[in-house]
Amino acid sequence: MQLPQIRIQQQNARIGIQTKNAQLSLEAGPAKQEIKQPKADLQIHTTKGKLTIDQSKALADVGIIPTGESIRKMANEAMQTAMEGSKKRRRQGDMLMKIENGGNPLAIIAKQNGQRSEKQFNIGWIPSGDAVKFDYQPAEVNIVAKANKPIIHTQPTENQFNYQRGGIDVYLQQENSINIDFVNVKFVGNNFEMEV
Repeated sequence: MQLPQIRIQQQNARIGIQTKNAQLSLEAGPAKQEIKQPKADLQIHTTKGKLTIDQSKALADVGIIPTGESIRKMANEAMQTAMEGSKKRRRQGDMLMKIENGGNPLAIIAKQNGQRSEKQFNIGWIPSGDAVKFDYQPAEVNIVAKANKPIIHTQPTENQFNYQRGGIDVYLQQENSINIDFVNVKFVGNNFEMEV
């Protein structure tokens, strides 16, 4: 079976471009320059160092503390003692609550409450090794320097420029074209056929 076909061949147009670069030439002579540099202004200010000695902890170690701090310390110790006593009473109450389990809790509680711990005593007037605090602020040196700008006198020389313009030449390098061809195409008329 021969199918009718249309064959199309196309050729695109092509553009050609030729460029000519621009040219620039520069001629410059050396400038004349004179520079003067004034001395800088310098000011120096010194702040003396400061030494601070804090011996409040050493005094506290030997028992000499401010009233407010003494009250706070004693209140904290009293609160700690009250909390320990409360825990002890609760623990002993739990033992009495389970007296039916045996183990003679009354004797154990009596022994705990009847014995007192021995008091420890040590020499109390020797302060600890790090009781005295030292704070030293070193001396500061402030330096204010003001630089004076240089005095520059410049006498430029004239520059000479030579410029040659460039250009672009655009032309048609190849024309476009199209070719159409028919294959197996038939024209059917009244009582006849004709191949195109």
